Amino acid sequence: MAESETLEYVTEHERILQEIESTDTACVGPTLRSIYDDQPNAHKRFMEKLDARIRNHDREIEKMCNFHHQGFVDAITELLKVRTDAEKLMGQVTDTNRRLQEAGREVTAQTEEVICCRIQQRNMVTTVEKLQLCIPVLEMYSKLKEQLESKRYQSHRLTDMHWFCRVSQYRFCQIMAENLPRLREEIKEISMSDLKDFLESIRKHSDKVGETAMRQAQQHRTFNSAVAKQANIGHYDKPVYSFNGRMHTQNGLMIGDDIGDEEEADEEIPTAQDLVDFSPVYRCLHIYTVLGDRETFENYYRKQRKKQARLVLQPQANMHETVEGYRRYFNQIVGFFVVEDHILNATQGLVTRAFTDELWNMALSKIIAVLRTHSSYCDDPDLVLELKNLIVIFADTLQDYGFPVNRLFDLLFEVRDQYNETLLKKWVLVFREIFELDNYSPIPVETEDEYKLVVSRFPFHDAEIEKQDFPKKLPMSQSVPQIYTQVKEFIYASLKFSESLHRSSTEIDDMLRKSTNLLLTRTLSSCLQNLIKKPHIGLTELVQIIINTTHLEQACKYLEEFITNITNVSPETVHTTRLYGLSTFKDARHSAEGEIYTKLNQKIDEFVQLADYEWGMAESDGRASGYLMDLINFLRSTFQVFTHLPGKVAQTACMSACKHLSISLMQMLLDTELKQISMGAIQQFNLDVIQCELFASSEPVPGFQGDTLQLAFIDLRQLLDLFMVWDWSTYLADYGQPTSKYLRVNPATALALLEKMKDTSKKNNIFSQFRKNDRDKQKLIETVVKQLRSLVNGMSS
Repeated sequence: MAESETLEYVTEHERILQEIESTDTACVGPTLRSIYDDQPNAHKRFMEKLDARIRNHDREIEKMCNFHHQGFVDAITELLKVRTDAEKLMGQVTDTNRRLQEAGREVTAQTEEVICCRIQQRNMVTTVEKLQLCIPVLEMYSKLKEQLESKRYQSHRLTDMHWFCRVSQYRFCQIMAENLPRLREEIKEISMSDLKDFLESIRKHSDKVGETAMRQAQQHRTFNSAVAKQANIGHYDKPVYSFNGRMHTQNGLMIGDDIGDEEEADEEIPTAQDLVDFSPVYRCLHIYTVLGDRETFENYYRKQRKKQARLVLQPQANMHETVEGYRRYFNQIVGFFVVEDHILNATQGLVTRAFTDELWNMALSKIIAVLRTHSSYCDDPDLVLELKNLIVIFADTLQDYGFPVNRLFDLLFEVRDQYNETLLKKWVLVFREIFELDNYSPIPVETEDEYKLVVSRFPFHDAEIEKQDFPKKLPMSQSVPQIYTQVKEFIYASLKFSESLHRSSTEIDDMLRKSTNLLLTRTLSSCLQNLIKKPHIGLTELVQIIINTTHLEQACKYLEEFITNITNVSPETVHTTRLYGLSTFKDARHSAEGEIYTKLNQKIDEFVQLADYEWGMAESDGRASGYLMDLINFLRSTFQVFTHLPGKVAQTACMSACKHLSISLMQMLLDTELKQISMGAIQQFNLDVIQCELFASSEPVPGFQGDTLQLAFIDLRQLLDLFMVWDWSTYLADYGQPTSKYLRVNPATALALLEKMKDTSKKNNIFSQFRKNDRDKQKLIETVVKQLRSLVNGMSS
């Protein structure tokens, strides 16, 4: 067993020795470590085996050396032989080297120079490369300095930091980099200062910008209006568009704003933007954008423009006194929003559409409030009309720039009402002057030309008058054609306001008719009513006023035709407003008729007040009283004037006068202050009443049937007949019967008059007692008085 183990160890050691001999020395370590990992004392046996192997190799080396020794000796011998030759060769080489060194010394010097040149070239190339990196930075910094001095700021140079990164190791670049923040702030401050100057300048000159923009809008509108009119007759058949205040057609031909003036058409009209230098805004916006502070700039700009908007919208205290005040106000506002519109379109987000809309809505509310307040102070229609034209141009201008202006046109309807009010006030004075200067007499025409002149001013047609020979008279007075002409002038004046309101013909027609109705029903009607009530207007003037209103009423249809011709709207349209002139003139005529009745009665009262009866006279004079004859003559001449009046008016006036005269005479008899009346006075009074009845029967006004007019005096007649014939028995017997002869005699009236005669009889009682007839009459009076009192008491109960 021990022998087998020993044999195994010997075999393993042989293997290890072979590995040591055949492998690299780097791998010997693991092989040797395996020896020590075996059983104890294994390494000793290995060492013994290793020593044996070494001795074996030494013997082999010795054998080999012995085998080659003779050759080695021969080689040494040969080396000794060539030693001398080697020394000779060494001397030759040394000499050759010396000679080579001497010959190459100049080449070496030149080579060193070449090396130095190459080093210099390399340094130069490196320097050029470094300078090429530095030059853009230096140039940029130099240009930045120049631009700062010349106030031309290109702040994007301040943000080209990649150049500084490439040359940041140099001290000059570090200095420049340290100066850049300060330069940026300086540029921002300078640009902001320029912006402030711009804002201040634009605030002062916004009215000029607005004036230019509004002038362009007005010229544009005038041109389009002219082209539209010519297009209606076939001169223009191509659409027109505008560009920079110039007019063009689609065929490329440029047409000036003023068609009739070629010189003005050739002139280049500057646009509103041409008047403003926006470079400070662009520059400041650019600087703040590239420096990353755009939001700050936008907020500042918008805040400042809001403040300026509030200042622009503040009106002057006396703005309403002249049109120039309104013009300056509108120019400033237009200039402000023209600038904002340009900023909106020329910059990217400095202002937004929402911002401009907010400003416009704020401005629009303020503008409407200001115009509504100040226009209420305007009492001159020309000023209101100019204000309307300014508002239209103002609205059209801003509408061209994209701002909504519907509320402004709605405001124009309020201004239109104000304009109509001022027109009505103006025409009040016109009508009053016409009425004051009128002679209230028919218009005399001597020749055909005069007749045509009147007819051309007023639509008068009368076949009978046209057949008459000259000279002749037209029934109306001079005020009628003047009133008619002034109404047409009013329609023209009202039409001026309706122009350019972008309304349809139907709406304009409705406006004209409504304003004309106001003129007729309020202004002219009021003037007529005041004229009729004036104290100096007599019966003749009232008659002429009635005739005038009749002709004016007939002319209303021609006024409607006049409006129809202007607006081209058929009067048969469903919603067409009718003129109320018919009712206006009818009301005025009725008032004039009533005033005729009143003044006629007043005149009768004046004559009656002149009556001077001797109520105690014994016998009458046998003729009518003078005051009554004068009154009758007055009535007769007056009613002759009434022949031009409508028949019913004259008849009503005549009947009213007779009734009033009858009542006045009755009141004279029954006056409480009249205490006594004699039979002679009754007889005299009867003569006067007879004259009244004769006047009534003479038909002072044609058209009465039978004795209709005489019935006005029937109460007086029956009362006087009762006293004249002293037929009291018949009266008392038939009282209350429909067939009574004295049906219109009231018992109270008869009693009052009889008591006055009774008092007269008592006064003369001393003489009457000697006359039996008088005594009988006195007793009869007393008896009748008692019976009449009983009738009166029975009626009251």
